[in-house]
Amino acid sequence: MREESAIPLAFNAISLLSLAILLVPVFIVVLAGLNSGDYLTFPPEGLSLRWIQAFLTSPVFLSAYGVSFMIALVSTLISTVIGTMAAIYLTRSQSRVSSILRGFFMLPIVLPGVVLGLALYVFYVTTGIGLARTMPGLIIGHVIVTCPFVIATVTAALVGFDRSLEEAARSLGASPFTAFRLVTLKIIGPAISAGTIFAFIVSFGQFEVTLFLSTPNLQTLPIAMYVSMRYQFEPTAAAAGIFAIALVILSTVLTSRLVNLKRTFGG
Repeated sequence: MREESAIPLAFNAISLLSLAILLVPVFIVVLAGLNSGDYLTFPPEGLSLRWIQAFLTSPVFLSAYGVSFMIALVSTLISTVIGTMAAIYLTRSQSRVSSILRGFFMLPIVLPGVVLGLALYVFYVTTGIGLARTMPGLIIGHVIVTCPFVIATVTAALVGFDRSLEEAARSLGASPFTAFRLVTLKIIGPAISAGTIFAFIVSFGQFEVTLFLSTPNLQTLPIAMYVSMRYQFEPTAAAAGIFAIALVILSTVLTSRLVNLKRTFGG
């Protein structure tokens, strides 16, 4: 058999260029957070841990970091359950409604975040249901944004799923729920894990929806960074960005350790 052809040099060059474009902003944020000067500038005047210490002792940024983490955690748990159930229905249902629902569930990815955030805020205010500028209302907004990522990853795993394995378990005496839990859930488990971590990262860095639904006493890390750069323009915001980047890297490493993405998506 003929060996697989090597990847063309042009493709490798384009890939490296794309990777550099993605990594340059991260590199700039890290250096800006380690700046020894008094203002957020690049290139930095020098390297120092001054603003890292300022972040670790700032009640505003630490509180915002904790709020972002808590909202992301709760939103991710809810999105994982809802997204998994929705993906199972969309892949197994023969109804024409399922195709309409699939497009409906993916709308939050297509719609601009500003439009979605404004729509949610207007809905909360006009209906008078008491969710405007509250933690539950903010979590609902994050669930709407993150749920499509879980649906997409779980759906990708369920498309090639052999249902005869589940039917074999049922023929051996297992109940429908037991067959699903011991067979289906274990097989699609890596996809669920991947969708969960994707949802957590998206929720932690969500800005547009949060901008309309948060309050001065309920600030997430992106909002706190935005306010700091707008009124103070000091490197503490960049130092906070370093910790946000570290959390994303940790989540990505965790994904690569726990989940075989190539196997999950049928590569």
